[in-house]
Amino acid sequence: MDTIETIVRAIQRELTPQFEERLRAYLQEQDKEWLIEQIVRLTLDAHSLRDMDRRAIRAHKERQRAERIERVRDLALDEAKLRAFVARYRRHDRARLVRAGCLPPHAPRKGTALLGPQHRTERGRRLLNRAKDTLFALLFGDETTNTRLARVQRELLTVTLPLNKTSALDFMKATTELGAYGTWQDPQSVSNDERADNTLIIVEYGEIAGEWVGHGIVTALALINNLEVNEQVLYARMENVEESTLIQ
Repeated sequence: MDTIETIVRAIQRELTPQFEERLRAYLQEQDKEWLIEQIVRLTLDAHSLRDMDRRAIRAHKERQRAERIERVRDLALDEAKLRAFVARYRRHDRARLVRAGCLPPHAPRKGTALLGPQHRTERGRRLLNRAKDTLFALLFGDETTNTRLARVQRELLTVTLPLNKTSALDFMKATTELGAYGTWQDPQSVSNDERADNTLIIVEYGEIAGEWVGHGIVTALALINNLEVNEQVLYARMENVEESTLIQ
């Protein structure tokens, strides 16, 4: 009497020639460099693969950071441009971004999945980069990045993100990240959470007179939330720092 194991083996023997034929046809159409990369990966042990992947990820992030620094320099953020940014985008909620052609109407509901490149139009991609570049300049910008803001006091920004969405803010530098649990009772029952894994991202930055850096941070984070993070409520808190342990 046949067992499940013998049945599976019989099916595998039957399908192997078809699988091999389709695999060969597919590989013959692939790029030579890609094929070499895959062969190398197959010959390496797990430790070597992890090390190679870490190097590739690090190099990719370094390229992204260099590109962002160049865009921030081109942004040449000063108080006048900051005020204009806040005035233009502070009311851009999800519905307005859809009407503006930055997001398709069928993008995942707020409170569910992270929005990926497939969920944004080209206009949405450009606006997301603008929001992230502006946030970077507000938090870390100085004369080396062509950022001209007369900072008069130190403040602390704390942003709470679901652990699986922290990649949306991984472009930032000089941050402290802490693990935390969160509970959220959603009135619409879309994204109820009970002791959900969250990350607190804490950044110290310089504020200017009139607290326009804070206004800009809120505006930029709102855009980033609506274009990528996709939380119903993105928690961010800013507070004065009476004394700082940052010593130069």
